[in-house]
Amino acid sequence: MPFHLEIVTAERVVLSDDVDQINVPTKDGRIGILPRHMPLLTILDVGELDIIKNGTKSAYVVTGGFMEVLPTRVTILADAANRDDEIDQARAEETRRRAEAILAQRRSDQEMALAEAELRRALIELKLVSLRNLKGRNQ
Repeated sequence: MPFHLEIVTAERVVLSDDVDQINVPTKDGRIGILPRHMPLLTILDVGELDIIKNGTKSAYVVTGGFMEVLPTRVTILADAANRDDEIDQARAEETRRRAEAILAQRRSDQEMALAEAELRRALIELKLVSLRNLKGRNQ
């Protein structure tokens, strides 16, 4: 018995579908959600969100936000979220280079925190692009 998942950002509804399982990056670590999960409200971390439906896994990148879990419904209000096939590899590489340059310069605490967050997102995006490319070659 699947549950309904909605992933929403300020700009769009990223996904609204019935799914079998999700694995989510939270501030307390990755957690798995199955149908009839106990109610939960948690803060999301930057990371990979895996969605499993009919035995097929789809990967998304989320960059923070909140998740509400109810027994038959999960709502994710993400700062940003993208499917792996929406990721632009060249942009992710450029973001990674720019963030690493800022971190190397030891700027203000605020700039360092923003650069660290950008670097984490870029590395996750590049990982998903790499996995997508590998999957494409194996088919």
